[in-house]
Amino acid sequence: MIGKYRLEPDDRYIDVRRDPHSSEVLAHGGDAEAHSILQRTGFIHVTSSFGNFHRTPAGLDQAAGDALATAAVSALLSAGYWVTCDEPFDTDQHTARQLPLGAQVAALADDLRKAATAQDAAAILTELTAAHDGVLAAIFQVLDATAEFFETLDLGFDRHTASVVRDRAGHHLAIVATEVHRLRNELADRHEAHPARRSCPSEVAAPEREAFLPRPLTTLPPRLPAPPPARRL
Repeated sequence: MIGKYRLEPDDRYIDVRRDPHSSEVLAHGGDAEAHSILQRTGFIHVTSSFGNFHRTPAGLDQAAGDALATAAVSALLSAGYWVTCDEPFDTDQHTARQLPLGAQVAALADDLRKAATAQDAAAILTELTAAHDGVLAAIFQVLDATAEFFETLDLGFDRHTASVVRDRAGHHLAIVATEVHRLRNELADRHEAHPARRSCPSEVAAPEREAFLPRPLTTLPPRLPAPPPARRL
């Protein structure tokens, strides 16, 4: 810390260590994005009275746990996090980053925040509600396949789990899907522009044009210093 300013926020730091008592590899710290990275590399999120952290799955031998932890450290470093870790997990390998499927769906939220008309918003919501290949239909399919997977494990409690999954999909998710369908159809019937948004900010009425014209800068803005590169501590 320099004065009262931190070089990096606390949630950009993650510590990955093997617990000496449980022999599990534990990861502490990080923000929501870091948690997603840990989950995608195989870690399990734990909420307890001691706080939130991630652990490796049960039943892994040391070699498998080390490999999983090394992959997580690589992915976190590649995403720009500052990582402290046990020596066996240290790596210079970089992990190629791909846009997760959830982020692609979340991009619809950005599109909705820019939608200038009810028709635009309806078209975006259609990506959720399309009967054959919309996002909600796909979620139903994934949950159905999840239930089927548990059924084929062929144990009594697994069949019960499958029944619960199908019940939740058929009730709770169906309620959400029905409501989103209703909202989409309501917007599709409304042929009106959003009162606070424009299809193109440069196309303004004549009396407003001056406010949108770029004004020359008398001095250049100061160049901000580049943030420190991600590194292992």
